[in-house]
Amino acid sequence: MNEEYVDLRSDTVTKPTPEMREAMAEAEVGDDVYMDDSTVNELQEKAAKMLGKEDSLFVPSGTMGNLIALMVHCQRGDEVILGNKSHIYLNEAGGMSALGGIQPHPVPNQKDGTLALDDIRASIQSEDVHHTITKLICLENTQNVCGGVPLTVEYTNQVGEIAKENNLALHIDGARIFNAATALNVDVKDLVKPADSVMFCLSKGLVSPIGSMLVGTEKFINRARHLRKMLGGGMRQVGVIASAGLISLEKMTKRLSQDHARAKKMYDGLKQVAGLVLEAEPKSNMLYFAIHPKIRLSDNQIIEEIKKYGVLVDWAASRRFRLVTHYWVDEAGVEKTIEAIKNVLK
Repeated sequence: MNEEYVDLRSDTVTKPTPEMREAMAEAEVGDDVYMDDSTVNELQEKAAKMLGKEDSLFVPSGTMGNLIALMVHCQRGDEVILGNKSHIYLNEAGGMSALGGIQPHPVPNQKDGTLALDDIRASIQSEDVHHTITKLICLENTQNVCGGVPLTVEYTNQVGEIAKENNLALHIDGARIFNAATALNVDVKDLVKPADSVMFCLSKGLVSPIGSMLVGTEKFINRARHLRKMLGGGMRQVGVIASAGLISLEKMTKRLSQDHARAKKMYDGLKQVAGLVLEAEPKSNMLYFAIHPKIRLSDNQIIEEIKKYGVLVDWAASRRFRLVTHYWVDEAGVEKTIEAIKNVLK
């Protein structure tokens, strides 16, 4: 994509920094299936330590990481409690069912991204030959579709207690878990402490070109490594991209507050734009808005008209749009976006 565009379609569009490109060119590599890629090993050790878990595994994508976690925790025919607006349920191509033979038990996400505790309790299947067996609860933090909202330490601990009381595992789809920790001003370790496994992405707000991390116990990761190979995710001289992941963990996790501040500035600038119905003030790096019915442009027409001003956006649902700030969206990009949307909708 031409660099003149301000690209707000997602934080997945981030490209590696010059420092990352240099590290990738000079990376020490080895065959990761043999577990002798020193750069990958260093990345895995660092990720586990940062999240306070025993071990971790580098995987090609967050979708694969989540699927592996579900397949470690569940047998075919088991059931997972998760949000009806969760990424695993809506946007991972049905892999849990198609590939894992795992049944989803969706419950409503509340406006704050949580699953009501009573809904979780009510969804746990009793021991009965007619029922699937509940094995796992999944949370998403930050919760994307609900506005990029962070789930608190207190709430996550409460869900962890429910899981523990019922002999269930807890998995966190933490694609943007460092955004959540930044938004709440807490240590990421505290945010995932009750979780048996966590997946987080390097290739979103942390700016790496490829890859996600799956963390958990040593036993969990040993099984996850086997399933990664089964799913085609065994990689060879992957230190080339793992080197960028080290910079993500060492540096990019510390600057996410800038993205959050720019999302808030964008929100403030769009407040008075006629034809926009802004949702809640952004809590992290995402803001959502709806288009008023009086605006007769279609969703695709709005996208194309905004693009003429050098800004790329995408729709999240019919008449609903999401803007995502990231490393490559600076103050000038925020102002350019506000003016573009004003001009198109006036």
